[in-house]
Amino acid sequence: MQVNQRKFDVVIVGAGGSGLRCALQLARAGLDVAVLSKVFPTRSHTVAAQGGISASLGNMSEDNWYWHMFDTVKGSDYLGDQDAIEFMCREAPSAVYELEHMGMPFDSNPDGTIYQRPFGGHTANLGEKPVQRACAAADRTGHALLHTLYQQNVAARTHFFVEWMALDLVRDADGDVVGVVAMEMETGEVTLLQAKSTVLATGGAGRIFGASTNAYINTGDGLGMAARAGLPLQDMEFWQFHPTGVAGAGVLITEGVRGEGGILLNANGERFMERYAPTYKDLAPRDFVSRSMDQEIKEGRGCGPNKDHVLLKLDHLGAETIHKRLPSIAEIARKFANVDCTKEPIPVVPTIHYQMGGIPTNIHSQVLDVSADGAEHVVSGLYAIGECACVSVHGANRLGTNSLLDLVVFGRAAGNHIAASDRVKAGHKALPGDATDRPLARLARLDASRDGEPIQDVANDIRASMQKHCGVFRTAELLSEGVREINRIAGRVSSIHLKDKSQVFNTARVEALEVENLIEVAKATIVSAEARKESRGAHSHRDYTERDDVHWLKHTLWYAQDNRLAYRGVQMKPLSVETFKPKARTF
Repeated sequence: MQVNQRKFDVVIVGAGGSGLRCALQLARAGLDVAVLSKVFPTRSHTVAAQGGISASLGNMSEDNWYWHMFDTVKGSDYLGDQDAIEFMCREAPSAVYELEHMGMPFDSNPDGTIYQRPFGGHTANLGEKPVQRACAAADRTGHALLHTLYQQNVAARTHFFVEWMALDLVRDADGDVVGVVAMEMETGEVTLLQAKSTVLATGGAGRIFGASTNAYINTGDGLGMAARAGLPLQDMEFWQFHPTGVAGAGVLITEGVRGEGGILLNANGERFMERYAPTYKDLAPRDFVSRSMDQEIKEGRGCGPNKDHVLLKLDHLGAETIHKRLPSIAEIARKFANVDCTKEPIPVVPTIHYQMGGIPTNIHSQVLDVSADGAEHVVSGLYAIGECACVSVHGANRLGTNSLLDLVVFGRAAGNHIAASDRVKAGHKALPGDATDRPLARLARLDASRDGEPIQDVANDIRASMQKHCGVFRTAELLSEGVREINRIAGRVSSIHLKDKSQVFNTARVEALEVENLIEVAKATIVSAEARKESRGAHSHRDYTERDDVHWLKHTLWYAQDNRLAYRGVQMKPLSVETFKPKARTF
């Protein structure tokens, strides 16, 4: 197969919030930047973020970055790296004001300042009381963010490769990343994109689960590429279940509904969160609320004929407030739950939403590897940002609205570091002779396949197995069984076949390549979860119900080779303040 070749200063894989923010920083610095995206940039999954972006602006009441940092560390169940968390929370106000100055249409107060709403786990004075910290554009904050950044990139003349799929990273003999091999989805043509620096901004991988708020494009492509390149995936056992997905549909109902005053009710009409979190109530962190909802359902207080969900009541807010602050939610409730939320509650259930783990990086977004002797080192030429990265600012559980903040803070940080680096000022490193061998072999195997299984049968079995074995509550038996089953499915992935090789846009070929990424993420998740013998954040283990800081206050590193696990310490020392020492999480 003929392989085209192009050169850029920087190649960014992914055109969501983090990729666009990084690209903008680099394009404004005068660098030649290429951004690859499987979909048109404004259709990236960032567009689905609803509730807000957190920053301690103090527009509604007193607030500061230190309180934001405390909430993030506590929310992470103390698995977050405190230097990265301090960096993110300190940078938050300037990152939000930058967006406002770019034209992002935040809701505003009568005095012209940015409106802020309460959100789960956001508090004043180190947990004393809730605080309004989430800066919102109604309930379409991600949509506003993505369109704002895309428009700025168009003005900065960023190169976009739309409907292209990255296949594999290119590493040279020194282990440096020198580019990426990608395929144009319409034609199937393969191009080697040589770069001085490569940035992975490919988003999450929530499609490894059967019930997910994630778009169909969220197939862990960056994670699969990193794993195949011999790099570790960190903390993949931690997946956040969003408390309020529409029952039966999985479509997200933003936490902003509860921030505006919505409440959760069981079949008895009780506001049950008052029992589980007497201080924070419905605005406790997401892992806590999800487990509380699951407990209500398991104990027979679920709603509906199958008693399999609870209700989210917001009609008491009034139709005017709902249509002003939550217009998309009213539309989602009508289309996906067939209810008028100004008059009746929405049926909701915990749904997989966000991966806390990912490709390990430092606060400059440089990808890290760990050698056999435990020494950490930077992978030269490679950066990771956004949901595919693990800085780690989210630890074992992400606070709502910290996701959009993560995108813009570390997208900007990566851009600044690349622009100032010696590498980007030097010439391109030579490409290895085998630069395209692995991706071409993958494509050749798919094209030669005849008798394997249909792609979607294998993909659906991955999702069904992960949903069954790695859900809200986990047990040793379920996880062990899940490891065996996912390993069996992994053997089937290599024999999937393309039913119709003539399909327009190479749909079947793209789906097959995505399944190869999904299985890497599924293996990383189930193997890491089976090994962690404690309950922490989103990893709730029925057989090990307590958090174990003595043995498990550490990050998991999974390597694709031999399904191997290693561990690295949590960075407990912040940049400039005292360590927040682990304490029991009460709300």
